[in-house]
Amino acid sequence: MKLGIITSIFDGWTFEEMIDEVSRIGYETIEVASWPQGKAERRYAGVTHVDAERVLEDDAYAQHLLDYAAEHHVQIGALAYYPNNMDADLERRRVCNEHLINVIHAAKKLGVPKVTSFIGRMTNKSLEENLDEVGAVWNPIMKVAEDEGILVAIENCPMLFDETNWPGGQNIMTSPANWRRVFERVPSPNLGIAIDPSHFVWQMIDCDRAIRAFASKIFHVHFKDIKLLRDRLAEYGTMAYPLDIMVPKIPGLGDVDWGAFVSALTEAGFDGDACVEVEDRAFESSRERVLASIEQSYRYMRQFVS
Repeated sequence: MKLGIITSIFDGWTFEEMIDEVSRIGYETIEVASWPQGKAERRYAGVTHVDAERVLEDDAYAQHLLDYAAEHHVQIGALAYYPNNMDADLERRRVCNEHLINVIHAAKKLGVPKVTSFIGRMTNKSLEENLDEVGAVWNPIMKVAEDEGILVAIENCPMLFDETNWPGGQNIMTSPANWRRVFERVPSPNLGIAIDPSHFVWQMIDCDRAIRAFASKIFHVHFKDIKLLRDRLAEYGTMAYPLDIMVPKIPGLGDVDWGAFVSALTEAGFDGDACVEVEDRAFESSRERVLASIEQSYRYMRQFVS
């Protein structure tokens, strides 16, 4: 298992600045933020450390990315782009899908084996209606991934924030039951899971059981923690907006049992990239605090990933 980091926390940093710090700290691999150029629509999105369209057009740029990472002994393990790929607005969906396909092509050109993303969800439709639509959206995308030899790993984050996406969130790939339904409709061997245990804490899903059941489909791992706010949970209940009852934390400062999680992964035979994901607002006031969070996460997770 390789210990890495998803680079979206380095918002405003150049690719080179990000690589310098990742290498200095000791991370082995990176999941590189690859959003299209432009304004972010939410936190931790809109970050562009690899410009997929430029990779496809500019051989010198693509080679520079590879050379700079290699010179600093950092592997580019995945390209990351997490939009709502099933947006109910068909024009927005088209833009998301087209960029995702460009990210897949860019991964092939760079020799990167994986792309990470969300399945997405039409927030104005039921789960069943979304499942009816998922094959039409995703089978063509996965045909491109298969042709390019790229794995696509879908994170289990519900992307549920407020009244505009309650109760289902912006991603249907959130639970083992939904994983099965999606895999039935999009049966590509190149489609798998980027598992993040923090989302299972507040959903009260058995993470160890999910790992055992889907061992062959786990392509990627996120190390992010969640702290349940027990007093607010008692007041609001499990049907509240998630951020009313919990807060994202760096590994070791929340409720994930990291020893059990990594043990379950190793018993399942996972030996791929496991990337720290920092979304802890207590560490975001400055570059120095961001670096402190990344360094602390590295030290903590290194005791589980040798």
